Amino acid sequence: MEPIVQLFTVENLIALLTLASLEIVLGIDNIVFIAILAGKLVPEKRDRARRIGILLSVVTRILLLLTIGWVVHLKEPLFTLLNQGVSGKDLVMILGGLFLLGKATYE
Repeated sequence: MEPIVQLFTVENLIALLTLASLEIVLGIDNIVFIAILAGKLVPEKRDRARRIGILLSVVTRILLLLTIGWVVHLKEPLFTLLNQGVSGKDLVMILGGLFLLGKATYE
């Protein structure tokens, strides 16, 4: 299969749709949060604070997406635990899952 055709598989299109939906929802959440915080500033500083906040949120989101792309390729086992190789990707998934479980339990 040609590389360009591999991009348009059903799984990849579903992943793209899911990622785009998440980015839209999180982007709207960022805008609302930044607007609330900027609303507490004096009127002269609000526009600048909004621009800087949105710029930082976009740059941070792009860097996080690039980092996720890098983590996905960490497939070499770093160590063995219970006769199972554990890679960098596995560590990130385990720690992220534990964080989410802890956060959901605490909240």
